[in-house]
Amino acid sequence: MTTSLYTIDTPAAVIDLPRMMRNIARMQGRMNDLGVAFRPHVKTSKCEQVVRAQLNAGAQGITVSTLKEADRFFANGITDILYAVGMAAHRLPQALALRRRGCALTIVTDSVASALEIAEFGRNHDERFPVLIEVDTDGHRSGLDPHGDELLQVATVLHEGGMSLRGVMTHAGSSYELNTPDALRALAEQERAECVKAAERLRAAGFPCPVVSVGSTPTALSAADLRGVTEVRAGVYVFFDLVMHNVGVCGLDDIALSVLTTVIGHQREKGWAIVDAGWMAMSRDVGTSKQQRDYKYGQVCTIDGTPMAGCLLGSANQEHGIIVCEADMGGDIVARLPIGTRLRILPNHACATGAQFEHYLALQADGTLQEWGRFHGW
Repeated sequence: MTTSLYTIDTPAAVIDLPRMMRNIARMQGRMNDLGVAFRPHVKTSKCEQVVRAQLNAGAQGITVSTLKEADRFFANGITDILYAVGMAAHRLPQALALRRRGCALTIVTDSVASALEIAEFGRNHDERFPVLIEVDTDGHRSGLDPHGDELLQVATVLHEGGMSLRGVMTHAGSSYELNTPDALRALAEQERAECVKAAERLRAAGFPCPVVSVGSTPTALSAADLRGVTEVRAGVYVFFDLVMHNVGVCGLDDIALSVLTTVIGHQREKGWAIVDAGWMAMSRDVGTSKQQRDYKYGQVCTIDGTPMAGCLLGSANQEHGIIVCEADMGGDIVARLPIGTRLRILPNHACATGAQFEHYLALQADGTLQEWGRFHGW
C-alpha cells in the first residue's frame, strides 16, 4: 500500500477510482437500458482489479486482443472470452490449449483461407472451435462485406468443417474520426443495421447465428436503438482519454487515467517547464493531432487532477517532457511551476499510455493509493 501522490516515485500511472467506477456504471447502465449484454474489451487496462469491477457491474464475459490476455484472465477465473483479432494459424495451438483447460474461448475469422485453416486444425485435433465471422460495417479495418458472397462462403467452410458458427461481429472504428452527436448516432445505426443484415443473411441461408456483436466506445455511448444486436463491446470507456474527449463522449473530468510527473527543470526564456514524463511514460501516440483540438502529448493538470487551461505537454523526448503554456497566461514559468512541483498529465490514448507501465496506482477518494498490477506481451 502506497499512501500519497506527494511521495511516490515518478512518472507513475494513476487511476482515479471514483472516475473509473463512474465510467463503468455509465456504460453498463446504458447497455442495460438498451437491453443488450455487455462484453468489455479489456485490452485497455490489462488489469485484474479493473476487469473485476467491470464484471461486478454486470458485464457478461470479456473481449481480449491477445491470447496472453485470455490466458491471464482465465487463470483468474474468467471463462467466457472472445479473442477479437483475426485468427492466425500459428496461434491455433495456443487457442486449443486454452479450450482444453476449460476456457470458453471464441475466435474470429474474416476470410475463406483462415476459415479453412481453423476447420482443418479443429478436425485434426477433435476440437469444435466456436467462431464469429467479422464483418466490415464502416470501411475502417478488418471484416467481410455484409452483403458479399464471401460471408456465406466462410460460413459454409466453418459449418461443413465441423466448427461451431456462433454468429457475426463488427467494430466501427471510424467513430474515432467523428465529433458530433448526430454523426455518432448515424454511425452507430449503420454499425447495427449492417451487422444485423449479415446475421439475417446467414440465417436465411440456413446457418446458425445466435450472436450479433457490435461495438466501439463512441458508438456504444451514442446508439439509440440496438434491435437485433445481442452484445456490445467497448474498451477505452473505462478510463477515457483525450481522443474520446475530442470525439465528444466524455469530459476532461471523466478521464480516469493520468501520468503523475515531477518538474525537474526550466527554460525560462522559452517559457518551458521540464518534467520527468517523456514519451516512455506517455507513449508516442499523438492521436489528437488529426482532431479539432490538438493536445500534443497530453493535457497538464494540477496534482489533484484539475486541468490547467492552456498548459500542454507540448513535446517529449524519451525521459523528458516539455510543458508549454499559452503566452496570455502571463507570469514566470519558474515561479508558477517551481522545481519539485507535481503534476498529472491526461493521455491522448489511454491504452497506449497504460502499456508503458508495469502497474497502476489506484487513487481512492480519500487520497490513498493501492498498487494494481498490469501485464504485457502476446
